[in-house]
Formats: sequence, C-alpha cells, structure tokens
Amino acid sequence: MTRAAGVVVIGGGVAGITAALDCADGGAAVTLVEVRPRLGGAAYSIERDGLALDNGQHVFLRCCTAYRALLARIGGDGGVELQRRLAIPVLRPGQQAALLRRSRLPAPAHLAGTLLRYHHLSRRERLAAGRAALALARVGSDRDGETLGAWLEQHGQSPRAIANLWDLIALPTLNLPAAEASLGLGAFVFQQGLLGDAAAGDIGIHRAPLSDVIGGPAARALELAGVEVRLRWRAAALAQRTGGGFEVHGERDTLSAERVIIAVPHTRAAALLPGGLRDAARWAEQLGSSPIVNLHVVYDRKVLEGRFAAAVESPVQYVFDRTPESWGDAGQYIAVSLSGARAEMRMSAGELRERYLPALEALLPRAAGATVERFVVTREHAATFRAAPGVRALRPAARTAVPGLLLAGAWTATGWPATLEGAARSGHAAAAAALGQDGG
Repeated sequence: MTRAAGVVVIGGGVAGITAALDCADGGAAVTLVEVRPRLGGAAYSIERDGLALDNGQHVFLRCCTAYRALLARIGGDGGVELQRRLAIPVLRPGQQAALLRRSRLPAPAHLAGTLLRYHHLSRRERLAAGRAALALARVGSDRDGETLGAWLEQHGQSPRAIANLWDLIALPTLNLPAAEASLGLGAFVFQQGLLGDAAAGDIGIHRAPLSDVIGGPAARALELAGVEVRLRWRAAALAQRTGGGFEVHGERDTLSAERVIIAVPHTRAAALLPGGLRDAARWAEQLGSSPIVNLHVVYDRKVLEGRFAAAVESPVQYVFDRTPESWGDAGQYIAVSLSGARAEMRMSAGELRERYLPALEALLPRAAGATVERFVVTREHAATFRAAPGVRALRPAARTAVPGLLLAGAWTATGWPATLEGAARSGHAAAAAALGQDGG
C-alpha cells in the first residue's frame, strides 16, 4: 500500500521533530517516521527498577536559542532549568572547590575576576589563560586543520591549564579533549558561549527525564500540528519516482512524497541515499564517532550540593544531581557524565564501579560514608560525530544534489558542534529548503 504525503521526515529526534513542525507550519502535509517506539532520538530516557535514567546528561546554554524555542513550542520548557548567571563549581580531590562564575560586566570582562581567583591554576597560568582567551576570540571557524590543544600550547597554556580549565568546556561541548578537537569548532564554542555576549554561557539542565521534556511533549505538539507520526516504522529504502518525488519503502508499506528529509545519524543517512549520491558521500565514514558513558549512582543520603559540578585531576568529568523531586530526603541519585569516553567504553560495569566510586568519594566527602544502593552504566557508542581537525569540510549542507531530498541532523553543516542546538538548527535549515524558503 502506498500513501501520499507532501513531506516525509525520516527520524524522530530533535532535528526531525523541528523539521516536521516547520514543514507543517508552512502548510505541507507531513508524515514523520521513526524506527523506535518513542520520539527524541539520541535524547531519551530508560526505566530501570522504577527509576528514569536519561541516556546522557544533555545540557544547553542560554545562547542555544533554537533548542530553547523548540522546548517552548512543544511545551517541554517546564522540565528544564536555566541559570540566572553562569556558575560552575569545580571540584578537586583534597582541595576546596573553586567557582567559575560570571560577573555582571560586559564580555569578555565578565570572566576576568573569576579567572583571577581560580585556584586550580597558578597565578601565572591564570594570567596566561586570560591572554589566550583574548587571542581565541579572534580565531576563525575555518581554522580546521589543527587541534585546539596545539593552538593552546602555542599560546602559553600548560598541560595543567588545558586539563583544569579549557577541557572543562571542550569535553562536554565537543565530546573530545582539546588535544584531539578541531581548533575551528573549539574557537566557535568559546566565542559563542563565553567570549561574546556575557549571558550566552549560562547553563541549562534538564530537571525532568528527557522523555518528559522532549519525547512526550513532541508527540503531542506534532499531533496538534497535523503531522502523522508513525513509530516503529523503519525506512528500509528510498527511491526516486519517474517524473519527480520519492517513495520511502518500509517493511510493510510505502510512503509517497514530493520531498524527503533524512534526519537520522550520518551512517544510517548515507545508507538511504540514492546510489550515485551515496557513492559521493565521503562523510558517511569519515565523520567518525565519539562515545559517551554515563554512570548512574544512587546513594542512601545526599552527597552532592547543588545541581551539578565539574571535576579536575579526577577521572570524573561532570556530576549531576538527578534525584526525583518525589524522593524528598530518601537518598540522592547522581549521574556522572564521561565525554570522549573511548577507554570507559571498553570497561565492564564492575571495572567502572571500582574506578569511579573511590573517585567520587575523593571529590564528595559525604560519599565516603554513604551506601551505594544502585550503580547503572549507560553507553552511547556513537553519541556524536568526531569533532576532529578536517571535520568542517566533511559536514554536508541541508540540500543534496537530488532536488527535494534534504538532510538534517547535528552532524550536518550547522557550524555548531554535535549538540541539541545544532540538531534543532539543522531541522530548521532542512525545512526551509524543503519549503523553498532558503533562497536555494
């Protein structure tokens, strides 16, 4: 059976949801298909023994305007919390915590005071970091042939300064340490979030499970917009029709469409392209991937103050308080997020427990006397594309060489790293191209 639609969106993640809503707003008849039984793509929750666990601790910044607008559109913004002013507690074993906090001064002066007080670096390292930040503000996003780490070394940054300051931002945003990440993308991140508008880097976190912030609200918003959503529907093949348009073949039926937006991970997207286009898609293999591992730990008491904290000189990178509001004082659920986690991907749950529970005790003194009631590991083998040098030239635009066939996803040429914001922006770009609103 073949069913006709103006636009078929393949993929129900943030990019696909955004594209489908835009196309529906533009007057198109839209069908969205998703192979999973839920929406949200890479941002989802699972349930283990009655506890909702997010697959990753996704954060966003005040400057993530497209993602924040999507949450407002679907009604998911009630499940997030945005800092009034950037503040990152930075823990170090055996030391007093430092606080990276912006002032009310305009950028870049808004970070000068907190950098001068940042005692996880020496005074000389702090002054050198300030000079490097001013120089990084002038680096273009086209500087993609070298690593951020090499550039920082050339600008007087010691290995400790890179680890204790620059990687605090590089790792969670680029999913790679500065030593491996593209200079162009790294410069973009620091410029966009920290060196431009003073308020841009204020951090937003998801207080409710991702399924309640994105998946459920998106399903309701798509229905209200008139989008037909088909879950558990795998797009097996895509064919061009004689005379124009496409047929999207599923396992049980076929969808006919004038335009198709492919909004799935890059390796799967390449497999759906028509033959000639697929052969030319260098990004299919060369974009690569970088993993994320999350450790979900439930203690019998409160061990972490505040919503989250970063860590230096520790295997822990970031730790978040994910305790459900309904628990009251019945314990605390914290999540440890490990970006660029190639080594951790190879470790068993037992090995991770043996390594990270003592590391948490070294950072959080209350954890030393607490009972661990649960320890769960979640892994994303290909959480993001690999943001290494050369990546800029590989990322494809929304338009392909086939009229009416568009691409969306955080891996496309948004200029942003692989973030929720990049995914939302890619959805807007693909929808604009599908509706002929991009000038192309």
